[in-house]
Amino acid sequence: MTLANTGAGRRTLEVQPWAEFPVNQGALCRKGWTSGGLTGHRERLTTPLLRDRATGEFRSVGWDDALDVVAGTLAAIREEHGADALAVFGGGGLTNEKSYQLGKFARVALGTSQIDYNGRWCMSSAASAANRAFGVDRGLPFPLADVEQAEVVVLVGSNLAETMPPAARHLDRCRENGGEVVVIDPRRTSTADRADLVVQPVPGTDLALALGVLHLVISGGHVDESYVAERTSGWEAVRDHVAAWWPERVERVTGISVPELHALADLMTSHRRVMVLTARGAEQHAQGSDTVLAWINVCLALGLPGREHAGWGCLTGQGNGQGGREHGQKSDQLPGYRMIDDPAARQHVAGVWGVEADSLPGKGRSAYELLEALGTPEGPKALLVHGSNIVVSAPNATHVAERLEALDLLVVCDLVLSETAAMADVVLPVTQWAEETGTMTNLEGRVILRRQARRAPSGVRSDLDVIAGLAERLGSPVPFSTDPETIFAELGRASSGGKADYAGITYERIETELGVFWPCPTPEHPGTPRLFADAFATSDGRARFLDVEHRGPAEPCDGEFPVHLTTGRVLAQYQSGAQTRRIRELPDGGAFIEMHPLLAARIGVADGMRVTISTRRGELTAPARVATTIRPDTVFVPFHWLGVNRLTHDALDPASRMPEFKVCAARVEAA
Repeated sequence: MTLANTGAGRRTLEVQPWAEFPVNQGALCRKGWTSGGLTGHRERLTTPLLRDRATGEFRSVGWDDALDVVAGTLAAIREEHGADALAVFGGGGLTNEKSYQLGKFARVALGTSQIDYNGRWCMSSAASAANRAFGVDRGLPFPLADVEQAEVVVLVGSNLAETMPPAARHLDRCRENGGEVVVIDPRRTSTADRADLVVQPVPGTDLALALGVLHLVISGGHVDESYVAERTSGWEAVRDHVAAWWPERVERVTGISVPELHALADLMTSHRRVMVLTARGAEQHAQGSDTVLAWINVCLALGLPGREHAGWGCLTGQGNGQGGREHGQKSDQLPGYRMIDDPAARQHVAGVWGVEADSLPGKGRSAYELLEALGTPEGPKALLVHGSNIVVSAPNATHVAERLEALDLLVVCDLVLSETAAMADVVLPVTQWAEETGTMTNLEGRVILRRQARRAPSGVRSDLDVIAGLAERLGSPVPFSTDPETIFAELGRASSGGKADYAGITYERIETELGVFWPCPTPEHPGTPRLFADAFATSDGRARFLDVEHRGPAEPCDGEFPVHLTTGRVLAQYQSGAQTRRIRELPDGGAFIEMHPLLAARIGVADGMRVTISTRRGELTAPARVATTIRPDTVFVPFHWLGVNRLTHDALDPASRMPEFKVCAARVEAA
């Protein structure tokens, strides 16, 4: 980032490539190149806002007044209802320092167990599966560049070309090196243009597809028997179960023909360097963690994890999707990816924090369950939101908005008046990425440093300042620093000995080495770019085969709602769109409803005509986008605009607590 003079004494922020950086080599997508467009934006918040409950209108107040109101109300609610009447909701875009401080703030200054974050809706199914199978959750257990040397890359539910365009270049290089790419997705996205094989299953059947592939791996004699015997456990139960998933049964469930299934299995079994990369399309389901486990079972049977340029990995979505879940934002975790119900973990972290282990609360509610409980007699009465636009991003969003309205206090820290901030009692204007220093951890587990590029506008403060100011007013037993480097050093001590061990990482090392891979337990340790070469992070060093069964979507189609609704992203927008929809250079045509020509003809509409999509939770009207690239039984709506998540189902994965964003039963009609 650089500041460029534009005349008249004004300077604007410019994005410039950094070719030496090893992950993207200076490449960015359109969202990245235009990311400076929000600095100085006319909608940027620069003063705290306090809602007048009598009139419903916001008025500007000073920072001390705003923090006094928030702290006073929080203290009164805690006094009357207990600490768990206070809740915190974080975000996967927060720096590691903010994520760490937010978890510490909730458990030490507030004393509440009620904290979770929007990353629960992003990576949790993959994280749950990886922890159960390998003993550790790191999105990619190898550097992203390893993709280029794979012979086969299987993308399960990933539209990499639109969601992570710089990363998609690795697919191109893989093919240039003679590799082949498989895309598994109900839609034939632009990523499929880079693929050698495209497989379009019925939404919600990726698990059955994986069971079918494993069946063919076994029946074809392709199991790496020595690897399975020496490096895994649990194989016999999985082997016996998938015997029932013969190709014709898989075809009936998934819609994938027997020849297509054989082509996929043949491609995976005829090469040694095979990668399977799962993403939200396969994971955002009520059986998302089992789906990932099913694909991990395929990889283990083929002996891939730990092999060079091979194995399973997960493609992270948010800017700090990996680091954001490692250091305490999740309801069941403490820093270093320690579990909050582990006595040794509690003792270690409490010692770093300077409090008694018994004073730390236990496990709280997961993200959606937390929101569902807001304002109820047994649930939280106040909520602090950092880095999340819940009203747009939550499933069954109308219900969530009703729960937010039932709160005694809603506080939102944001850059702009997002849909969630517009509902708040207090809005606190905070810094954005270019105005602060902090670390992020990318999908490879590489910890990187982002230095402040410009001063924040007058009147804007960091989330770290908000946390410290509230902690002091609430009588926290320990002080909270606002210096990122000091906080990162403490994070290192708190994570020491944990799965995500940052103890040997410093700002200086990150800058010198262009990022450091965790685990890195000491200053002398080189970091760990590749996991599992010698052992897995389980108690016996073996990976676990886990027997899973296909259950199908929580809400199957029927006569009233006969088509599948699935959601996702588009190239020009990001997440809830609170930032990208405000950048002039990014095209914003609004929501649309993508459908196959056969479906469009059946309901009597043409491309561009307005149609209404309905589910059991609500309806949305938008222009039709007619395309042959989607299954005839499926419609797609992007989630960046307020609307589609009013329709999505809130069924939760029993292990990860991931909502079923990616499939529900719907009806489409001409508007």
